[in-house]
Amino acid sequence: MNTADLLKRALHFEFLTQEEGVYLYHNADTASLMFVANELRKIQVPSGKVTWQIDRNVNTTNVCIANCKFCNFFRRPGHDESYITDIETYKVKIEETFRLGGDQLLLQGGHHPDLGLSFYADLFRKLKELYPDLKLHALGPPEIAHVAKLEGISHTEVLKALKEAGLDSLPGAGAEILNDRVRRLISKGKCGGQEWLDVMRACHQLDITTSATMMFGHVETIEERFEHLVWIRQVQSEKPDDANGFLAFIPWPFQDDGTLLKRLRGITNDVTADEYIRMIALSRIMLPNIKNIQASWLTVGKATAQLCLHAGANDFGSIMIEENVVSAAGAPHRFTAAGIQQSIKAAGFEPQLRGQKYNYRDLPEHLEEQVITY
Repeated sequence: MNTADLLKRALHFEFLTQEEGVYLYHNADTASLMFVANELRKIQVPSGKVTWQIDRNVNTTNVCIANCKFCNFFRRPGHDESYITDIETYKVKIEETFRLGGDQLLLQGGHHPDLGLSFYADLFRKLKELYPDLKLHALGPPEIAHVAKLEGISHTEVLKALKEAGLDSLPGAGAEILNDRVRRLISKGKCGGQEWLDVMRACHQLDITTSATMMFGHVETIEERFEHLVWIRQVQSEKPDDANGFLAFIPWPFQDDGTLLKRLRGITNDVTADEYIRMIALSRIMLPNIKNIQASWLTVGKATAQLCLHAGANDFGSIMIEENVVSAAGAPHRFTAAGIQQSIKAAGFEPQLRGQKYNYRDLPEHLEEQVITY
């Protein structure tokens, strides 16, 4: 293999193999990866705009039996701190989100042993009745798989019912690393990697827009990172022509603060800024059929995320009026609406507010004066 030849093929949107991606990771210099990824970004997103979003991550419940070794958020059934969010709480949070210019809830929770399809369908239906304009970017493949198992029905049947109840799109949550060797070590109670992919296949057949993620920098090998990328690319290549499929890919480094992985196994987040920038670039290179690559400012901070905009990323994600899960493992960074726009401008791009399906939104009046609290 030859680095120059592989990068030339990448510039022609060829699908590089897992082995070729690993070779580039070990042999290509960062500047070359950034250049190629940036050229691909300019072709796929020629506007020169960097998109961002206003939404709120609200947790349906913190009760979970998956027992992920990287999660500090969950509580076991019966724990004194366990909860299921009630409608009055949703109303307060949604109305505040609207006041702050948001249009969406990212609804996620745990694998609650007693919450099945009727719970989520009734919740979605009620929220849509109260707030018809609210977008529900909700659950994720592991939760869909969990509900399907509880009900004894297929992923497709679960997704159809949730879509009819008001589900607008499905996040790429719970992907971590899709190889089951890794999953057995860090998230044994969740669905396997192939089931995660199968849920996404079912979504795409139903024209439910999704995103894909990767949490890296823990127990996985470099080969398993690139296997993950190739598997996601394959599922995207299978989607119906008129479906969005994976509309975005978001990689972020493992956050280790207080996690069982760190306390029991000594696994820490050693991902450097350079490594993260390289993975953003390689994500753009390895996923030529996914249009949007998001930089995770929440986990890597403003300066590194800004550099990612010159390494293939075209999206800065959400200001996240509320976020509880990743933050519980030590992600310290925060943005206001004004701050995220200023950061994008400082990196040399035009900020553009968007919705979940990357539709452009007009800035709400007086948005710059609003202060987001956490």
